[in-house]
Parts: sequence; structure tokens; C-alpha cells
Amino acid sequence: MNRDEAQRQKFQAQLDEWKAQIDQLKAKAEQAQADAKLAYQDEVDRLTHMQADAQQKLDALKQPGSQAWEDLTQGADEALTSLKQAIQKARARFD
Repeated sequence: MNRDEAQRQKFQAQLDEWKAQIDQLKAKAEQAQADAKLAYQDEVDRLTHMQADAQQKLDALKQPGSQAWEDLTQGADEALTSLKQAIQKARARFD
């Protein structure tokens, strides 16, 4: 396995882990009372959008012959870091 593939797998594993955490927040949102449910749902929607953005950046890394590997890697890393921080804040807020 080359360095690029190892980096892609690392990003994908992180993204999969955070998707599971977003799914847990969705489940909590469904069980919450009406007011809390709206707050949960807004946060889950925001996290889902961030997760989709991170997935799109990761998918760009999978394209053969990426000319701008460093730029794409940095963009994917930044998206994953932002998603991680947002999930941590949401979990702290709702747990």
C-alpha cells in the first residue's frame, strides 16, 4: 500500500467513525421532546452537511492522477478536523 492510499484509508476511517456519531445524535433527536428535538435536528442537519462535504473532498482524493494531491489532502484534512470539532461540540451540548 502506498502513502496516498494509506492516507485515503485513514480519512475514510475517520469519516466513518464520525458518521456513526452523527447517527447517534439523530437517534437522540428522535427521542427528544419537541423543543429539544428542533435543536438536535438543526445540529444534526449541520453535521450531516459537513460530513457530506468531507466525503466529497475524500472522494476527490480517490480520483486517479490527482494533480493537486497536497491541496486535496489539506482540504480533506481541514474538512475532517472541522467535522470532528463540530461533533465534539454537539455531543457535549446534547449529552
